[in-house]
Amino acid sequence: MRVRLVDIAHARSGDKGDTANVGVLALRPEWYPVLQDYLTRERVAAHFHGMIAGDVERFELPNLCALNFLLHGALDGGGTLSLKTDAQGKVMSTALLRLALDVPDDVGRRLRLPQAPV
Repeated sequence: MRVRLVDIAHARSGDKGDTANVGVLALRPEWYPVLQDYLTRERVAAHFHGMIAGDVERFELPNLCALNFLLHGALDGGGTLSLKTDAQGKVMSTALLRLALDVPDDVGRRLRLPQAPV
């Protein structure tokens, strides 16, 4: 089953120098394990391939049903140095919410996940 991240999570982003910070929060507590299991550091790095120059770090915040990602080398030097339109990484959260996750059908049915349109 394909599940759009935007259908199961909120996200916010910002900057710290050349690093974009993206927080992803499950819309329902029971959907947090889907984020934990399928929204991996590798999956996020692949999603932003060509857009970031550095590594991706992932931190779990289970008490908030959230994950936090640091996208190193994402801002071309940061807010005061970058010529990028979004030098402070504010749209990185929107870009991440466009990602679709592949979730086993039985997990999707059990958690009543909204299926991505075909």
